[in-house]
Amino acid sequence: MLQSIRRFFQDRVAAGVNEPAPEAREHALRLAAAALLFEVARADAKVKEEERVVLRAAVHDVFGITGSEAEELLALAEEESRAASSLYEFTRLVDTGFSPEQKTRLVELLWSIGFADHEKDAHEEHLVRRIADLLHVSHGDFIAAKIKARGPTPA
Repeated sequence: MLQSIRRFFQDRVAAGVNEPAPEAREHALRLAAAALLFEVARADAKVKEEERVVLRAAVHDVFGITGSEAEELLALAEEESRAASSLYEFTRLVDTGFSPEQKTRLVELLWSIGFADHEKDAHEEHLVRRIADLLHVSHGDFIAAKIKARGPTPA
């Protein structure tokens, strides 16, 4: 894992998981989930503006991360976007900390980012599948999340 993302993870995410306060743990889980969302946005090696819009909305509104923290996380991830990183630290934390419903919702958000630019990219699809597997989301829930994120099909 890259140093800046690892440092961010250790300072903001891992430290919060060990906190006795439920708010700190919840905050750490949200940050880990936000990092997974960004991984999908950069999976095809180009983060498009449409993906950024969906990503910011998910990170800020859905996960309740402050604007400055969201921007810091996105800036760090973008800065290191050309190098490979491990998903394990983030998925392990989310897998143990989220309910099955929260994990399915996260997979839906991952799909939303994948569909944001209206292009089906094999790298994004593969990464969403891999994350869903690491989160132990059933295939049925994976497909339901994909359909929900895609939205209504044109008639």
